[in-house]
Amino acid sequence: MPATRLYPLFADLSRRAVLVVGGGVVAERKVAALLGAQAQVTVNAPALTPRLQRWATAGRIAHRAEPFREEWLERVWLVVAATSDGELNRLVASLAQLRRIFVNVVDDAALSSFQVPAVVERAPLTVAISSGGAAPMLVRLLRERLEALLDPSLGALATLAARLRRRIRLRHPQPAARRRFYEELFAGPVAALLRQARPDEARRTAEQALTAPSSAPAGSVVLVGAGPGDPGLLTLRGLRALNEADVILHDRLVSAEVLALARRDAERIEVGKQAGHHHATQDEIHALLLERARAGRRVVRLKGGDPFVFGRGGEELQFLRAHGIAYEVVPGITAAVACAACAGVPLTHRDHAQSVRFVTAHCRDSLDTLDWRALAQERQTLAIYMGVAGLARLQTQLIAHGRAPATPFALVENGSLPRQRVVTGTLAQLAGRAALHAVRSPALLIVGEVAALAGALAWFGAPPLGGAMPAAARRQVPAAATTRPTEIFTGTSA
Repeated sequence: MPATRLYPLFADLSRRAVLVVGGGVVAERKVAALLGAQAQVTVNAPALTPRLQRWATAGRIAHRAEPFREEWLERVWLVVAATSDGELNRLVASLAQLRRIFVNVVDDAALSSFQVPAVVERAPLTVAISSGGAAPMLVRLLRERLEALLDPSLGALATLAARLRRRIRLRHPQPAARRRFYEELFAGPVAALLRQARPDEARRTAEQALTAPSSAPAGSVVLVGAGPGDPGLLTLRGLRALNEADVILHDRLVSAEVLALARRDAERIEVGKQAGHHHATQDEIHALLLERARAGRRVVRLKGGDPFVFGRGGEELQFLRAHGIAYEVVPGITAAVACAACAGVPLTHRDHAQSVRFVTAHCRDSLDTLDWRALAQERQTLAIYMGVAGLARLQTQLIAHGRAPATPFALVENGSLPRQRVVTGTLAQLAGRAALHAVRSPALLIVGEVAALAGALAWFGAPPLGGAMPAAARRQVPAAATTRPTEIFTGTSA
């Protein structure tokens, strides 16, 4: 039987009479929603749930314990039949429809003249979802997704817009100008201030915008951490920012799956940097941010991992502040946390490591500044970013400064993605194993006793590539990868 195509309708039930037939748990849920709409509810049932009884005792609902009577339909606007008695439900539905009163029979779309949708509340904003009774579980899934997608601050934004509505119409009598004002109100600094829990500043900013001379809209920048690559690990706030963006400046390592979640008509500019192949220098990135923001665009600076962990996010914020550009930051799951989790490696462990160090090794100069003696200490975990091309030197320096050659390592390539690979072994085997398995960036190196847990705790992707290296394989590894550190150090930068 095809699903009924419903006409969407929001009913104002404030101070209007509604009859609910039934006093069980299902009826209780219906009554709770009706009370939220400020309806005057009468419940007809011989017995009530404890919660319904409390409401009746407090005078929030009226209770009729005797059997259902047709005359109770005289002055009601809606009827809900929520009993376990199918005959009674059919009788209530039939009598209500004879009187042209909308009736809902719970879990029986055929008997109902209206259906109660799944609701996402951001009061006073309400989103209702229905499948016409065809697929209630799909409706439930969509509701869960919308709950995650819609920021809680939308309710405050709707309330503020309602308070200013008359003033907005007076200030912008032309529909086109009024529409532009609302677009800026809902996606500009006012919305950002409400997300940041600064309602007084948001109200003042909105009022100032109403009195300010007409001008081009102000642009802004959001630094968003895209996470390690799996789109499921993008934060909810990051997803909202991508759907509001006019321009997206993204790094090379931001996955295509994450970019696919962005607003379709947003301008996309790749500004990633790769060893020896810089698409844009940092100064050029700054210039692009400034140009697009000053043109009134909503700019998302999308960075792999987290923008404040080896992502030069701090430099970009300093530049934006120096030029008076509004900004906010959406943290991301940094590669060390994500890669370790997907490889089954706890970065800290009571028995093995009481601290973790995040280290970047994207160029020769950065290696020269590292405190090797501190890094070589035991009972700590090293999470080394962007170090694939310098593994031989990392291995040699750590062993030379006291880290045991038998220290376990886990090298995680394309962490969190379906093509993830994990190579394990001991520090003495690091460069040789990486060469044997042709490990390429992006890859994160984890060094420490906790890396030995990768085999036992692996849960994502293919099993780790570990075990002893065959003699034939050792002969295929270039000598430079096993005997001495490389002198030409290149890598990738975020």
